[in-house]
Amino acid sequence: MKTRELGKTGIMVSEVAFGGVEIGMPYGIGIKSQADMLSHEEAIHLLHEAIDRGINFFDTARMYGASEEIMGQAFRSKRNEVVISSKCCKLRDKSGILPSSHELKRIIEKSLEESLMALQTNYIDVFMLHQADLEILDNDEIAQTFLKLKEEGVIRATGVSTYSVEETKKSIESGNWDVVQLPYNLMDQSQEVNFSLAEKNKVGIMVRSVLFKGILSNKGRSLHSKLKDVEKHIQSYKELWSQLGCDLAALALKFALSSEQISSVLVGMDRLEYLENSLSVANGKYLNKAQLKRAKELQYSNIEFLDLVKWERKGWLT
Repeated sequence: MKTRELGKTGIMVSEVAFGGVEIGMPYGIGIKSQADMLSHEEAIHLLHEAIDRGINFFDTARMYGASEEIMGQAFRSKRNEVVISSKCCKLRDKSGILPSSHELKRIIEKSLEESLMALQTNYIDVFMLHQADLEILDNDEIAQTFLKLKEEGVIRATGVSTYSVEETKKSIESGNWDVVQLPYNLMDQSQEVNFSLAEKNKVGIMVRSVLFKGILSNKGRSLHSKLKDVEKHIQSYKELWSQLGCDLAALALKFALSSEQISSVLVGMDRLEYLENSLSVANGKYLNKAQLKRAKELQYSNIEFLDLVKWERKGWLT
């Protein structure tokens, strides 16, 4: 497993990062309850396997159920072998309003304290805003609280998790954030417009949703009738995965790894099989210029329709 530098942080991270949501809570197509998940002991074993096989970057969050606690148990005696990224809890109240500056500072500090306790560590390598929208990114108290935590050494780098192109652009231009985590995959490549800006400002890019919640894998078959156009479009990638002698999931991961501007690609893992597949794909042999050009031509035409939250709410992802 090769490593890449995470922006200007000086932190070297594995090309593939272990996405920790699936080990902490039911998530993804076909995962409906705890019964569909790994036990804590199995999850710890999987995390140890990931380390032994060359992955050093692990992503989690306060909002990922038991994920932080499981990682804390797994990394208790291996802390110097791993780079941990975690995310602050939601900042908005139940009505969607941002609290006062004083309360925001308290929430962030309390969330970090809880993460440190759960992870059984005295520092977090990358501490991120979860679901950072434009108003949150405009809030100076939030940014200053994160920067102060970095100055104190309790976190090594600041980060934001964004959804829209505008949010990503604002976070990079602000100069407050060392790392940005964003969605990017074969279907939706819209965030690529910010890659050069991130590179210029030496902001590290973590990519998530590379398998589009499993749709860009063998799970992306027999989708809901409302997603038939998506299912049909997925078949257009067959020319590329046939050329490469791999399957759709491998193509999707190779596509993201082909960008040198990306520091690390998050892959959700809750099976040893998924770990082994990711390791076999991350071999330094990715898409050539012609294949990459073709992959970009095959982006889904109606980006606005690609709304996983909406699809889940409507019951289209089962």
